[in-house]
Amino acid sequence: MARYRGPKSKIARRFKEAIFGPDKALERKAYGPGQHGQGRKGKLSDYGTQLQAKQKLKAYYGNINERQFRNIYKKAVMLKGDTGENLIGLLERRLDAVIYRAKFATTVFSSRQLINHGHVRVNGKKVNIGSYIVKEEDSIEIRDKSKQLAIIDIALASKERETPEYIQMDEKNKKVKFVRTPKFEEVPYPIVMEPNLVIEYYSR
Repeated sequence: MARYRGPKSKIARRFKEAIFGPDKALERKAYGPGQHGQGRKGKLSDYGTQLQAKQKLKAYYGNINERQFRNIYKKAVMLKGDTGENLIGLLERRLDAVIYRAKFATTVFSSRQLINHGHVRVNGKKVNIGSYIVKEEDSIEIRDKSKQLAIIDIALASKERETPEYIQMDEKNKKVKFVRTPKFEEVPYPIVMEPNLVIEYYSR
């Protein structure tokens, strides 16, 4: 399945929630996109609720494609402990998520672009894959030649988000350390996420 690359507001309207944070377009049109968006009503079935929980989580992390997301779920199952916690931990360890949490980018989508274009270093080495999984104590930074990029300064200046405690920030040098894998309750989602329903979806 191809990754959706359209406007983020359209994704938010599909869920009728500000999945990426404050969204003026969603405030204007608080109904689903498309010709029949205003007519979509009715209570979701258990399957529909589980599916929507999965789609929201996928969308939030930059519209991860289904094959990749399912593989993350499989890895979460194989790890010790609660599968839901493991799933969130793996998603937060993705390099594109870490760059977003560090406020080097305003969205996960632009975070992925920074990485794809070679602007990011992990432990001093270039990594250009957004799905790269960082480890605890890894050092992540913007490469020297890219530290003056206006898009990064604009993102850092934003007051909409704070850097979470599991990421140690060195804003002056545009460098962070991934201190530890967070618990689900620590992750600053703008809306309610339900990883337990995602696990139920894949466990059917």
